[in-house]
Amino acid sequence: APKKEAPKAEKAPEKAPAAPAKAVAPSKLAVTIPDVGNYDHIPVIEVFVKDGDVVEKDAPLLTLESDKATMDVPAPAAGIVSGLKVKVGDKLSQGDAVCTLEVSGGGEAEPAAAAEENKPTPEKKAEAAPAASAPVPAPAAPASSDAIPYASPGLRKFARELGVNLAQVSGSGPRGRITRDDVQSFVKRALSSPTPAAPVSAPSGGGIPAIPAVDFSQFGPIESKPLARIRKLSAAHLHRAWLNIPHVTQTDEADITELEAFRKSQSDELVAAGGGKLTLLPFVMKAVAKAIQAYPEFAASLSPDGESLIFKKYLHIGFAADTPNGLVVPVVRDVDKKGIVQLAQETGELAKKARDGKLKGEEMRGGCFSISSLGGIGGSHFTPIVNAPEVGILGVSKSTVKPIWDGKAFQPRLMVPLSLSYDHRVIDGAYAARFIVLLVKLLQDLRRLAL
Repeated sequence: APKKEAPKAEKAPEKAPAAPAKAVAPSKLAVTIPDVGNYDHIPVIEVFVKDGDVVEKDAPLLTLESDKATMDVPAPAAGIVSGLKVKVGDKLSQGDAVCTLEVSGGGEAEPAAAAEENKPTPEKKAEAAPAASAPVPAPAAPASSDAIPYASPGLRKFARELGVNLAQVSGSGPRGRITRDDVQSFVKRALSSPTPAAPVSAPSGGGIPAIPAVDFSQFGPIESKPLARIRKLSAAHLHRAWLNIPHVTQTDEADITELEAFRKSQSDELVAAGGGKLTLLPFVMKAVAKAIQAYPEFAASLSPDGESLIFKKYLHIGFAADTPNGLVVPVVRDVDKKGIVQLAQETGELAKKARDGKLKGEEMRGGCFSISSLGGIGGSHFTPIVNAPEVGILGVSKSTVKPIWDGKAFQPRLMVPLSLSYDHRVIDGAYAARFIVLLVKLLQDLRRLAL
C-alpha cells in the first residue's frame, strides 16, 4: 500500500502550483492616453492614483489640460493600479503609456500588456535624449531659407501661436529635433535680450518695440505669481488677433422693455417647473443668428492667403464665459435650429462646465461668431476683440432705464448697449451698420424672430 500511494503523492505537488495560478492570476491591461483631438504634448495637471490603488471602471486616473480645456483620463476597467508612469507636469500625447491595471480574469492578456508596458514611448524617447545632452545646447549653424526645421506638427502649431520662426531655433532632441522646451527657451531669450539676435517673428506686427523690463522691487515690496495657463493662451491669441485684424466697433442700443418682461415671466415658469434659469443671452443669441442669415458675411472667414471668403453652411455661436482661471469661449452648435429654452439649457450647462474646468476641446471649436456679455457685471459700451478666424463679435453691456421720446412724451424704457466689433478686411461700415440695425429691431420686437 505505501508503494502505491507514493507515486500519487509525487504527482500532487506538480498540479498544485499550476491550478491556483490559473485561478487567481490577474490579467494586465495597459492604459494609454486616448484620442484627444488635434493636440500633442498635453500637460498633466493632476494625478488621482498611485501604485496599489484599487479603482472602479471609468474612475478618473489623471487630468490633462490644453487650449483652455481639461480632460480626465478614465480607467477602462476596474482593477489595481501598477507601474504608474506619469506625474504632474509630464506632457503626454495620444498612445503614451499611463499605467497597468491588474484586472480579474484569465491571464492571456498579460504577455501583450507586459510588452506594451516595456515598449518605449515617443515621450520617453524625447525625454531621454535631452537628459544625455549638455544642459545648454550648442548653437546651431544658421539655417538656410530652404531648410525645413525638424519638428512635429504639434510643435509647429505651438511655434506659430507664439510667432516663432523655427528656422531660428536650435533643436536639442535626437538628430536635432526641435522640442517644446527649445521653443520656450528661445522665446525667453528673445524677451530678456534688449537686442535679440533672433527676434520672435510676428507676421503682421513685426518691428514693434518691446516694453522695457522694470525692477519693481526698487519701489517697494512685490510678489510674483505665475500666470494661469488659460490666461497665457488667451493672451497669445488676443495679441495675435489684435495685431492682424483691423478692428472697427459699431455701437447702438436696443429697447428690450417688452423682451425683459417676457423673459422674467417665462423664467419664473421654467424655474417653477424644475427647469433652468432663462437669461438674456439665449434671446441675443437667437437674434444674432437671425441677423447673420440676412448678412452671412458675419459668419464667414477670410482664407489664409486673403484671396477668398469662406462661407459656412452651419451657424455655431460662441459665448464668453468668465471662470476663476480666465476667459473661455464655449460654442453652441446650430443656433438657428434651436429654440430659446434649448439654448438656455445648453448655455447654462456649458457655462457650468467652464467654471468647473471641465470643458472639452471640441466644445470650444467651430464657432462662426462670438458674443461677450458683461451685463451681469456693469459698464456701458466696450470694444471686444474679434475671436479670429471669426470676423465679428458682439459685446452686450448692462441694460439701464432711460427716458426715450415717443413723439409726445418721454417714456422710461429699458435700453441695452450693444458693441459690434468686426474685421474691416471683410466687413465694411455700411454692412455692419445694417447688421446692428436689424439686430436692434429683432431684440425690440420678438415677433420678428418668427418671420
